[in-house]
Amino acid sequence: MSPTLSSLDEVVQTIDLPRDARSVLELTARSMFQLFAETAEGMMVVDRFGRVVWISEGYKQFLPGLGFANESDFVGHSVEEVVPNTLMREVIETGRPVLVDLLTNKAGTFLVSRIPLRDPAGQVIGALGLVLMAHPESTMQPLIRKFARLQGELDDARKQLAEQRRPKYTFASFIGNSPQVMEVKRQARRVAQTDASVLLLGETGTGKELLAHAIHAASSRAGRPFIGVNIAAVPETLLEAEFFGVAPGAYTGADKRNRDGKFKLADGGTLFLDEIGDMPGPLQAKLLRALQEQEIEPLGSNQVIKVDVRVIAATSRDLSQLVADGRFREDLYYRLNVVPIRLPALRERLGDLEALVEALENDVARRSGMPHREVTPEAFEVLRRHHWRGNIRELRNVLEQVTMLCDDLRLGAQHFRRVLPHEPEALPSSAANDAPLGPAKQGGSRLLPAAEHIRPLPEAIAELERRSIEAALLATGGNKLAAARLLGISRATLYEKLNTRGFTKT
Repeated sequence: MSPTLSSLDEVVQTIDLPRDARSVLELTARSMFQLFAETAEGMMVVDRFGRVVWISEGYKQFLPGLGFANESDFVGHSVEEVVPNTLMREVIETGRPVLVDLLTNKAGTFLVSRIPLRDPAGQVIGALGLVLMAHPESTMQPLIRKFARLQGELDDARKQLAEQRRPKYTFASFIGNSPQVMEVKRQARRVAQTDASVLLLGETGTGKELLAHAIHAASSRAGRPFIGVNIAAVPETLLEAEFFGVAPGAYTGADKRNRDGKFKLADGGTLFLDEIGDMPGPLQAKLLRALQEQEIEPLGSNQVIKVDVRVIAATSRDLSQLVADGRFREDLYYRLNVVPIRLPALRERLGDLEALVEALENDVARRSGMPHREVTPEAFEVLRRHHWRGNIRELRNVLEQVTMLCDDLRLGAQHFRRVLPHEPEALPSSAANDAPLGPAKQGGSRLLPAAEHIRPLPEAIAELERRSIEAALLATGGNKLAAARLLGISRATLYEKLNTRGFTKT
């Protein structure tokens, strides 16, 4: 049914237009209403406050499905109260039309259009909503199916993204009950309740990234992203873009679209900066500003973006020494070192060895699909004597090698000696206690080493380190980044050792 002139007058008067614009609007509205009335199945008008002020005769057919018996129960209410999932309020607030949309609520699925109404001055004074088609699923199956498929893909993508950015570990993942580990957990749990910057210190492979995840998971930011970046693994020329993002066309070859950096991706959550000691000097000043002001400026842009990011940094290097050497900014060091937590090396917490081996062996078995192996007490004696320069990362690597190299369900001392060739032959406990120190004595089936063949421990460790580095460089064809990864150390640490051990850089 076409709307009457009296109904149009009522709409115009309700919206409260200026008198001098009424005649023009009446003429326009009459033509538009006539056109819409012939094509639409129902219409409604809301005022600038989002209240329903008029509905067409055709729209009344939808009232029972929306839960209303009479027009008087519908008109006069806020549009959100009577039409679930409507976007009429958004059209009023933005002034932008929504020309074609699918609206689904308890009354069904509808193909709808929403148009803002403006006065002669251009101010939004209300909105017109049209039901173009009721129950389009019966006549628009291809479009509905495509919409449903795209919506499903979007939901899946959101779930995957949330899964990737949620914390991977909790404090329960940090295995161990030794006094050293319990103190680390106590400090970490305490700082997790704040937004203070945290600096995790410790040798490579001690679990710094795992602890960073755990701190985030126990914080109020747990529902927001956890974004990690290994500074040593990113080329120096790309670090600024990696941190702060890139504006469209910032440089030749740059993407035409905006590219968010790690700070923007971590907004509201936690940014984990691994190997912070490897950060180049020029970028340290920009990082300091980002931490102090909580704002960033993408590469090639003059726009300043506010962010809310909690920073957890980690390093295996002596930052205080780097500061003393002038290689790390002192003001940035103090900004990061608000709450320092030192993670103990594995050789300092050998009481946790059994628990660590059990957990790691279970994980190796699960990932490889191989049966779980039992580690014998004699094997643990061999493991306890090892220096563990790579700490827990090295321990995992050893367990993986032993698991792959044998089919035995019980892993004994001999299995680990094959992987740890520098380990001395184990002596029976009685022989070890009774064996004299000094010249070699031959007897039984073993020969004790002569004192003159025993090298000072630092010298022996240095020789073992040199051989390991040579082997890694040989295996990677001289690729230092790959060699560092193979050794379980950072690229910067490898370069330091190449200098101190007398290697020549190539």
